[in-house]
Amino acid sequence: MPILIRTAARMATEVDVARMRRAMVNADGSRLITSPNPWVGAVLVSEFAEVFDGATELYGGRHAERVALDEAGDEARGSVVYTTLEPCRHTGRTGPCSQALIDARVARVVIGVLDPDPNVAGRGADDLRAAGIEVEVGVEAAAVSEQLAPYLHHRRTGRPWVVLKLATTFDGRLAAPDGTSGWITGPEARADVHRLRAESDAICVGAGTVRIDDPALTVRDYAPDRDVPDDRLHPRRIVLGSVPADARVQPAESVAGDLDDLLDRLGADGVLQVLVEGGAVVAGDFHRAGLVNRYVVYVAPAALGGDDGVPVFAGAGAVTMADIWRGQFIDVTRLGADIRLTIGSA
Repeated sequence: MPILIRTAARMATEVDVARMRRAMVNADGSRLITSPNPWVGAVLVSEFAEVFDGATELYGGRHAERVALDEAGDEARGSVVYTTLEPCRHTGRTGPCSQALIDARVARVVIGVLDPDPNVAGRGADDLRAAGIEVEVGVEAAAVSEQLAPYLHHRRTGRPWVVLKLATTFDGRLAAPDGTSGWITGPEARADVHRLRAESDAICVGAGTVRIDDPALTVRDYAPDRDVPDDRLHPRRIVLGSVPADARVQPAESVAGDLDDLLDRLGADGVLQVLVEGGAVVAGDFHRAGLVNRYVVYVAPAALGGDDGVPVFAGAGAVTMADIWRGQFIDVTRLGADIRLTIGSA
């Protein structure tokens, strides 16, 4: 008998993990449309083993839990609900999801991670428990935290998650000695960069990049799996320095001053993720200020073959090996002929 009990518990855990992973897949489908709200996924399993999916709708629409509840209807009673993020408990553009779950008389709620938003911060889960609903927190927490990293960071710090994108030759150069940098990487890598742009609320470059490359900084080479309004697909464009009126990046915001102040302002505007695509000067400034949360480096099997090309970071670096910045590789992916390295803090 004890063996049967242990086996049942293990199977229940495996089922919970599988259903939370399904909820994460649902969340992925909403990644481009929910900001400044989080992209949340939900799965509702009725007493009759019917499964209903939910994902947060376009900003202002229903949250993932409400979508699943509406799909289930009367079958929500006595059900188990899986949600990647703690149900909200405050009224914004929609009512509190915690109360909707209570009103539906669900039996159990399994949560990936708690919501650090001050309006929630564990109280959504507490409300569910107070209503007699069984609550479990932490299923697939590491994976959900990675999926929701920009949102969680924003709610904890008030600032956007900063992704620094770099495209380099394998000998570590961003551009040739004459400043040209176009097409270091191939079409697959460039399409992936456009995916990063689509996932970002804002994109930041230096005025030098605008003058030399005249980029549009729009999303052209990435086709989402669902319809996304143009104002959601193309990020807000920010240039550090003056912007010529006829630059392709227009309409853009020309900013100057402290990078910390810029991030504070963007965070106050509800920007969850900013993609930094600037040249070596901008990259070096963000890096040395310790403002980068994630480095995404596209490395091409190409070399300039000398020491006179433009390095990844302009300016002074660490003077001894004891002072170098060390992170960790989060992901290594081949994209056509190139490799994408995703690096985070250690």
